[in-house]
Amino acid sequence: MTLPSKPASREGKVSILKFARLFQKDIFAALPARFYRAWMAEFRTPFFRSFMCNDPELVDLVLKQRPDDFPKSDRIREGLAPLLRNSVFVTNGEVWKKQRRIIDPAFEGGNLRDTFPAMVAAGQSAVERFKPLANGSPVEVELHSSHVAADVIFRTLFSIPIEHELAMSVFQEFQTHQRSQPVVNLGALLPLPRWFPRFHRRKTRTTARNILQLIEQLVQNRMEQIRAGTAPDDLASKIMTTADPEDGTTFGFDEVVDQISIFFLAGHETSASALAWASYLLALYPEWQDQVANEAQGVFANEVPQFSDMSKLRITRDVFREALRLYSPVPMMVREARCPQEFRGRKVPKGAQIVLSPWHLHRHERLWEDPDAFNPARFQTENGRACLRNAYMPFSAGQRVCPGAGFAMIEGPLLLAMLVARYRFEAIEGQEPVPEAHLTVRSKDGIWLKISPR
Repeated sequence: MTLPSKPASREGKVSILKFARLFQKDIFAALPARFYRAWMAEFRTPFFRSFMCNDPELVDLVLKQRPDDFPKSDRIREGLAPLLRNSVFVTNGEVWKKQRRIIDPAFEGGNLRDTFPAMVAAGQSAVERFKPLANGSPVEVELHSSHVAADVIFRTLFSIPIEHELAMSVFQEFQTHQRSQPVVNLGALLPLPRWFPRFHRRKTRTTARNILQLIEQLVQNRMEQIRAGTAPDDLASKIMTTADPEDGTTFGFDEVVDQISIFFLAGHETSASALAWASYLLALYPEWQDQVANEAQGVFANEVPQFSDMSKLRITRDVFREALRLYSPVPMMVREARCPQEFRGRKVPKGAQIVLSPWHLHRHERLWEDPDAFNPARFQTENGRACLRNAYMPFSAGQRVCPGAGFAMIEGPLLLAMLVARYRFEAIEGQEPVPEAHLTVRSKDGIWLKISPR
């Protein structure tokens, strides 16, 4: 049986220095194969201790039962600070809770229905862009999945297509930033004082600054439209005008810019990664691709998808779920123990780093049947349903679940269905993509497929 691409794991022990080098290059290359079997693993350095937890009971404890005792680690902020600043992705405590009270209403069910036409418009634009590419020649699909995912973000946030000058500039800068941003920064490995420089790469600092300046222009334009009463009722307007139900305040200018930055990172990067890997998986398994195409062609009988159609795309949804399982866009999450704990009979000191890895949890050999196999039908089995409840977290879980999770589970199946209904994707022998962890899980040298019309 052909298995989807999986990165090699290291075998045996390595020095701290070699581990740090491997980790900075690629998370997957640094971690041992036993993590796919272990319920918990401890890693010690002279500066901190970390515990990777794959035991579903521990994951539930950290994310759902006692999330306030395990805030997001400041070590995550170290690498992402140039772009994410004080966004909801990195904050904790009361600041984070206030941000979520303002942000969450924008992604409620009724608002998802309102943003759906913008998603469809982005999908239709992508279908047109693929026409000249559908000639059987190799195409790097990660670039094009990034393009359509960015188009969705700009249309739903600011009611502008990616062809808009500011939107295209942000997209191009972010493409550069994504590759220049290392997975780990010096401050994530060493307990450095706040005044000590973090030595972010020059290109990382430059692209982050450029992105923020461009987003500031978009936010300033929207604020002027809101004051003039001419602003469209899109996600940006909702986020900028929604008041905190507890104190009645709204986001200030800098706060809006920070939140828009994380929406672009989380909403664009994760969706682009998931769509690219889903395309690869369907190319590798044409029998599943044909099922998605037949389902989409039947559901979209009137050619323009409707929001009510999404509940009918059952096969497509399970294919997308399986792509998120095998290639979870965010490979790891890091929390910090606020007070001493005991995990599986082992002492966990205050300040220890608690690593939750969707990548390993989704492929855990003791939890999933045939964990490395692509099988969307698994979610209709007893094992698959149990794991969906207890060992599946592409959007995190608990109170810190991604606010855009519902958005992503509409966007992903919709775009996949629209593209596969019109085009056939074919794997290229000898060009197997190799997963690598950057800001999200991407392929080392891109995902190359052949595309032809149906």
